[in-house]
Amino acid sequence: MLTRHEESAGLVCAPVERVFAHVDDHARLSSHMSQSSWTMGGGRMGIALDAGRGQRVGSVIRLGGTVFGVRLFVEEVVTEREQPYRKAWETVGEPRLLVIGAYRMGFELTPETGGGSQLRVFIDYAFPEQGLARWLGRLFGRYYARWCTRRMVADAVRHFASVGPAGAPDLPAARMARG
Repeated sequence: MLTRHEESAGLVCAPVERVFAHVDDHARLSSHMSQSSWTMGGGRMGIALDAGRGQRVGSVIRLGGTVFGVRLFVEEVVTEREQPYRKAWETVGEPRLLVIGAYRMGFELTPETGGGSQLRVFIDYAFPEQGLARWLGRLFGRYYARWCTRRMVADAVRHFASVGPAGAPDLPAARMARG
């Protein structure tokens, strides 16, 4: 039962088709997981995609690595993909994670006046079911889920602020994306 919910949203300075193409690439979308950071406990997660590259319903995405010295693994399957507006995926099997358990995650794009897009990233999740991970989940699960959704949105905003709406540097677009 997925009893927790977090979401983040932001204005991206590009049309929904371009934003969807960018965030539909799970290597880009989950790049914050593959970079060593204090939130990742100095570790990182690698990503493995099936032949569908996580870009069609039924595609399988696997993340694995070490966080705080603990080996983690999760397998996800794409459950919804309505290009260029929304996509969702969820865990299958028993995820081996530290502060969240099973989850359903996704994003939605809404066109905005002026050619931009509103990007909303969400996660519905449960705490891990037992042991130390369940206790850690109660302490840090919400923080982690919020960090993850915020990073996904911020990375997309930053990407399109640096390349601009038509693919070239555009300072007014960067200002618009930041607020």
